[in-house]
Amino acid sequence: MPEMRAVVVKGGKGPADAMSIKQIPKPEPSLGQALVKIKAFGLNRMDLLQREGLYPLPPQAPETMGVEFSGAVEAIGADVGSAFKVGDAVFGLAYGGAYAEYIVVDTGMLIHKPAELSWEQAAGVPETWITASQALNVIGEFKKGQSVLWHAGASSVSICGIQLARAEGAKAIYATAGSKEKCDFLVNELGVTAAINYKTQDWAAELQRVTNGAGVDLIVDFVGANYFQGNLDIAARDGRIVVLGLMSGSKLPNDVDIGPLLFKRLRVEGSTLRSRELEYQRRLRDSVVEHVVPGLKDGTFKVFVEKVFPFSEIVEAHTLLETNRTRGKLVCVI
Repeated sequence: MPEMRAVVVKGGKGPADAMSIKQIPKPEPSLGQALVKIKAFGLNRMDLLQREGLYPLPPQAPETMGVEFSGAVEAIGADVGSAFKVGDAVFGLAYGGAYAEYIVVDTGMLIHKPAELSWEQAAGVPETWITASQALNVIGEFKKGQSVLWHAGASSVSICGIQLARAEGAKAIYATAGSKEKCDFLVNELGVTAAINYKTQDWAAELQRVTNGAGVDLIVDFVGANYFQGNLDIAARDGRIVVLGLMSGSKLPNDVDIGPLLFKRLRVEGSTLRSRELEYQRRLRDSVVEHVVPGLKDGTFKVFVEKVFPFSEIVEAHTLLETNRTRGKLVCVI
């Protein structure tokens, strides 16, 4: 059986230095799938959780980490009318398996790579832009003229979401971040209305001030428990709160006041992407092709890649991601 190099975790889970590159069986495409020779893959926070054994994998996911990649189509499984052919430059989203030389993925999750994007940039697009679009448009039901708050503002998803919200006519865009450098980046490079350093300011009180008490229409949160009360407090009437992560945990303090849920008619909804059925993910992929790819081609949208690592330095890449000091994407090239 043909083999390929892939990142494996000794014992199935562990710290960053438990990872190494080994030979594993090379996958083969079946009906409706393509085999892609990977040029680059993006790193995501879920990869850290998966490595540590803390991320429940969907049943169709391989053990190998990695959900986004760029590369060239090497083979197509039986598929009448596929929009892809051998040799096509593509990028895409997968249930897993991108930390490897080859990946098999449903052709409905592939996107033709624009010539304007490098392999490294393209590898950083799928997970983040699809997640941001899902949070803003599908779950948040954003409408032109509303205000939006992106927590973890310098994270890859928020960087994409801020750009999308601007392009789609937000009246104000706010963000929280953990350093002056990140706040300056958000204001000066991404054009947010206000960026609040949560380490030096009471972000909820500051947002009450800058919105003159009106609050924010749509809040996208990755933090969870520690931000739950603040989100309720600064949400505008009929506001929506989209929860995409639980970086501070899932157990709420005993004194949380849920009164604003009722009195402001708020909607709080959590969402994941990786566990969604293929048909749902395909619809999101189609939305990115329609709304995001043109902006990537003409330069309206920027892909912020913070650092590129060779495949052999996957341990160093994970170690950097764990620091929470990055803004934009970390990418590995093969």
